[in-house]
Amino acid sequence: MATDQATDHVITPEERKVIFASSLGTVFEWYDFYLYGSLAAIIAKQFFAGTDPNTAFIFALLAFAAGFLVRPFGAIVFGRLGDMVGRKYTFLVTIVLMGVSTFIVGLLPNYASIGIAAPIILITLRILQGLALGGEYGGAATYVAEHAPDHKRGAFTAWIQTTATLGLFLSLLVILGTLTAIGEEQFAEWGWRIPFLVSVFLLGISVWIRLSMNESPAFQRMKEEGKISKAPLSEAFGQWKNLKIVLLALVGLTAGQAVVWYTGQFYALFFLTQTLKVDGPTANILIAASLLIGTPFFIVFGSWSDKIGRKKIIMAGCLLAALTYFPLFKALTHYANPALETAQMNAPVVVVADPAECQFQFNPTGTKKFTSSCDIAKAKLAAASVNYKNEPAPPGTTAVIKVGDKELTSYSAVGLPKEEAVAKDKQFTNDLKALIGEAGYPAKADPAQVNKPMVLVILVILVLYVTMVYGPIAAMLVEMFPTRIRYTSMSLPYHIGNGWFGGLLPTTAFALVAYQGDIYYGLWYPIVIALFTFVIGTLFVRETKDNDIHAND
Repeated sequence: MATDQATDHVITPEERKVIFASSLGTVFEWYDFYLYGSLAAIIAKQFFAGTDPNTAFIFALLAFAAGFLVRPFGAIVFGRLGDMVGRKYTFLVTIVLMGVSTFIVGLLPNYASIGIAAPIILITLRILQGLALGGEYGGAATYVAEHAPDHKRGAFTAWIQTTATLGLFLSLLVILGTLTAIGEEQFAEWGWRIPFLVSVFLLGISVWIRLSMNESPAFQRMKEEGKISKAPLSEAFGQWKNLKIVLLALVGLTAGQAVVWYTGQFYALFFLTQTLKVDGPTANILIAASLLIGTPFFIVFGSWSDKIGRKKIIMAGCLLAALTYFPLFKALTHYANPALETAQMNAPVVVVADPAECQFQFNPTGTKKFTSSCDIAKAKLAAASVNYKNEPAPPGTTAVIKVGDKELTSYSAVGLPKEEAVAKDKQFTNDLKALIGEAGYPAKADPAQVNKPMVLVILVILVLYVTMVYGPIAAMLVEMFPTRIRYTSMSLPYHIGNGWFGGLLPTTAFALVAYQGDIYYGLWYPIVIALFTFVIGTLFVRETKDNDIHAND
């Protein structure tokens, strides 16, 4: 049990330095990581120009996803290093790796200059970024928690929890600032490099601060006593008593936390821009404002978790999110694009197709092609934010889209030469656009009809759920594992949860929308995962706030 239960602790200069240095460095790592995602459309044109625009964008997103998919491997590599060598030096290595990789992206010649080498180098750098981030978070959270007084771990580590949101906010701010200063044309041509190059200054500041920091007291004590683990991987994952806690941390905590986090920030932005067709600058400003308003609540919920427990707050966040996502996202449609809401009610759409031709369009690698007439029709309707019902047709029938008393026949791209497929795709897209346009479906949201205050209120609520599940989780993960294998043990479930369960959310959500014909159907993915975590976490995960984190058993 914790030995220090005082409530009048005053933060010392050293503790303040630990929080500031760890948080600042982690903000910069997230900033570097999210730059790529924010600039994916421009990067597609710069580095994947050897393909058609749609394929280029898919490959750009694939490179973005690669950074998420390798995060667990970074957790293993750097977690092991952190438990054997020390917290300080390990997350010093991770920030240098991240910073240098990001800076090189800013200097990297594009496809027009060096051909296929450009995307290969870019994806390699993206993988290095993912590996670095996989080692950074666990190190920062462990380092801060091991410096914190027993009754303040939630409050101290909550500052680390603000860093992902602040990094995203900072990346959006730098991008918008650069774009405003030099204009869209210059930004698309060369100005996009500036946010990447600026990161070298952030790297220098972070490294300078971290070099002056001391090793964590818990690790230093363990080192002096000769109790450092010689095989943290086999101890953490090869012994059932620890492995079962790792698995519970994944399914009972981080999986639900991840989908709530990504839904409240990334999917909300995706839904505004891609589904509701709100213009990019407006959507980014609204998201940035919601992050600015909501971020202090990471500290609020982290501090509350020191008093009432971590588990109660995280589980409440998962449950609230699962119960309210459908009404909240429907309200977003109502306030951001009322014309779309009206069209969905007044002009129902039906896809008549052979069920055997209709696939579940899950495509996390971006390499699979969906070429049947049914798949093409559904993908186009989903991209146009059109709800539709499915109606079976006889085997072998070409899919047909019905809007009122009008029909549009789809086409099959199976076996078509590339040029012919591109031409048919263009024609079909234009015909569909005209058909749904006549039925009242807007091509984009009318800026005059966007109720910005109400949209902001909804986005802030979504961010508050994020702060509930994310604010206390660093302290809880640290407290679940013994010092000798803590870095390794906590990092892996965190990055599998966030890198895989969270990182696959947009792809999975789109596949669900296209499958069902309902723009809200993709929300079932985060809802089911959040509810699963709520049940497992409530039944099997123990409260940790009073655990002695200096215990080494």
